[in-house]
Formats: sequence, structure tokens, C-alpha cells
Amino acid sequence: MPPLTRRAAALALSGLALSALPLVLATSAQAAGPAPLRAVGVENQYADVIAQVGGAHVQVEAIETDPNTDPHSFEASPKIARTLAGADLVVLNGLGYDDWAEKMLAAAANPARQDINVQHLLKLGDDTPNPHLWYDPRTMPAVAHAVAEALAARDPAHAAEFRANATAFDASLDRWRQAIAAFRGAHPDTPVAVTEPVADYLVAALGAKVMTPTALELAAMNDTDPAPQDVSAQEALFTGKTVKVFLYNQQVTDPLSRTFLDLAKKNGIPVVGVYETMPQPGFTYQRWMEATTAAITAAVAQGTSTERLVPGR
Repeated sequence: MPPLTRRAAALALSGLALSALPLVLATSAQAAGPAPLRAVGVENQYADVIAQVGGAHVQVEAIETDPNTDPHSFEASPKIARTLAGADLVVLNGLGYDDWAEKMLAAAANPARQDINVQHLLKLGDDTPNPHLWYDPRTMPAVAHAVAEALAARDPAHAAEFRANATAFDASLDRWRQAIAAFRGAHPDTPVAVTEPVADYLVAALGAKVMTPTALELAAMNDTDPAPQDVSAQEALFTGKTVKVFLYNQQVTDPLSRTFLDLAKKNGIPVVGVYETMPQPGFTYQRWMEATTAAITAAVAQGTSTERLVPGR
């Protein structure tokens, strides 16, 4: 056989290179590993839990993140609809708190996507009056373990890691649980006033009692006018110095809540601002709950007000 010409040799080498290219690309893809799962926490506190459970194997996005706005007035966009539709996992609150997300998920049905509705996870009826489920110490451990199972179903290779992370997350709440137990022992049946039921689940866990009329709480939450007698009853809690602390929604300060805030301060009632979405930056869910509990404890034990949470305090 005559020797190869330079052109023929070059073509032969080129063919060898091209035939090897799929093997090189496959090897590179294997080295890089699979792409992270895409997850969405509709509220940023749920996104934070997803991130802690999923670790490096999950890319997490939060939708509601601004602690200076009212989540009840949130308006979704086509971009958010695309984000939800393209997710592998979505965690939403339920109980009408983020019903826009429920509608978007229903419109973009995807049997491969894992949707965790926390209301359904906790087996709560639609008549549950308080949607602020993350203030209940029992909620997020359940969410973390449900997230671990959902991620494991999509990425079985890392199932053990997801489950271990969920267990570690649960254990990391022990310091918060201990602070709650300490408050219950030191300050049983503490009377508390609120603007709306943002932190009522935590108040109950602390063994404290909300003295604000329930109808006023719900009117404030649903942006309706409260009955005059309920407003008068709330004002009497401050002027009569009946309550030890006033918890107000830091993200919703309308004229009536500002009136209550001013009246509490005028009568020497310490105030604590509570949030519907996790303050950022510098907070994890654990640190947020610990800081809120510490602020309530300082108000009751020392008369100290904390209107804005600061990381590390």
C-alpha cells in the first residue's frame, strides 16, 4: 500500500479525533456530575430550609424575599410562572397565603415536579385561621424531612445525604426549643398584645396568651376594618398596662397599627417587630426564630424593645 499523503494523513487523524470526541464529552460530563436540581421556596424561609437539606446538589430560588413589603399583597409575574414551571421541587405555604402560586402550579402541571404544600403536609383544614405556619416549632422539621424525601425521589444517588441533612437541621433547632422551654418556665401565662396573628404559634409555644381580640387580629391580617369595640379593647390593653409586650407586624404598618404602636410606647409597653418573611441578609431560619424568641424574652424580662432584628443578637 502506498504511503499516505499529508492530506490523507491529516484527514485520518481528524477522523480519529472526531470519533474520540463523544468519549471525551461523556468523560467530562461524568467528571462534572449531574446538574443540580432546581428548587423554589415560595417564601424565603422555605427556600432556606431547602438549601440546608439539599446542599450542593440543589439550586434554590426564593420568590417572596422582601421583609419591607406585605406578602399578602404580592403580585406574581410571567417570569415567576416560568420559574415555578421549570422547577424540580416547589415548597409553598398554602392556606390561601400564596394562592397565586397554587394557581400557577396547577396551570403548569408536571408529574415529575415535586410540590410540597405545607398546609397539606401538616394535614390542616382550609378553615385554619392562621397561615403563618413557620412560627410553629413543629412545622419546619416536618418540612425538612419532606424536602429530603422529595429530593431523594429525584436524585436517589444522594438520598442518604439529603436525609442526613434533614436530621441535622432538626437537631439544629434544639437551641430554639431550649429558649422556648426556658421562657415557659420563667414567664408562664404572659399576656401579649399583637396587631395580627403573625407570631401567634410561637406565642402559644412560649406558654404566653394573646389578649388582643381575635376578630381584630383577623381584620388586620385580611385588611378589613375592625369593629370599634375591638379597637377600644386593644387600646385598653396598653392604657391599663395589662400586657407585657406588644408584637407588631414589621412588614405592615398601617395607620391603625401605628396608633397601637405609639400607644404602647407611650404607656411603657416594650414592642417587638415580627416578620412574615425571613429578614436578610445574615439570617437562617434557625437564627431568625432564635432572635425573635430572644427579643420577646428581653421585652418581658427586661422591658427592652426590639423593633428590627439584627443578626447575632
